[in-house]
Amino acid sequence: MSRLVFWHGWGMAPEAWHPLLSALDMRFAGQFTAQTPALPGYMGTPLPGTDTCPAWVDTLMAPLSEPVVLCGWSMGAIMALDAARRYPGKIRKLVLFGATPCFINRHDWANGLPEETAGKFREGVQTDSKTTLRRFIMLFNQHDQHAREISRQLASLPYPSDEVLLKGLDFLHTVDFRTIVPEIQQPVLLVHGRNDPLMPVSAAEWLAKTLPDASLTVIPKAAHAPFLSVPGQCADIIGKFLRWS
Repeated sequence: MSRLVFWHGWGMAPEAWHPLLSALDMRFAGQFTAQTPALPGYMGTPLPGTDTCPAWVDTLMAPLSEPVVLCGWSMGAIMALDAARRYPGKIRKLVLFGATPCFINRHDWANGLPEETAGKFREGVQTDSKTTLRRFIMLFNQHDQHAREISRQLASLPYPSDEVLLKGLDFLHTVDFRTIVPEIQQPVLLVHGRNDPLMPVSAAEWLAKTLPDASLTVIPKAAHAPFLSVPGQCADIIGKFLRWS
């Protein structure tokens, strides 16, 4: 039986995974167990003593005593890249939604978010975090075939504190895992929305080419949350990757 662990994205909550888990259970009941831990600082969990990504990853990996399939979305997917490299004995495979090795555009990386846009999110969190988070949700669901439904669903999730949101933005602003990607030896499934306005599909294409063992599935009418746009299709893709069907 496969053990799946799901890490959510910035500003979100574990409940975001429920539609995908329901679809997986309908198709593959009895073939897996699932855990959906909150990222550090979310849902009342404590933040680590340091603000670095490795400290957050260490906190999430500490309870795992056996190899798992780690599924990450957005910031959770970025963290999963670090986890796979540093904990190869605990992670069998990766399933990454809306993944990128580098969130912000740099002089040699044009597959991210403009720094000015990221700066506006920080300003928004400092002035009115709830409104900013709602706008963020609407932004990354633009051009998804189910944009309104997904936005309503995510906007109903519990809100993290401003401190947690700002620390997450600090991480996203500085993270650049391009140099470690070739070191990740686990099989990786990348699932990306063709219309993702937050992390362009070109970032996933770069990962698919650079990771030693990776495959990429692009969902044509989805944006940044393909597992919410077409949970049944994503469940089937995961099942095929894990050889459940």
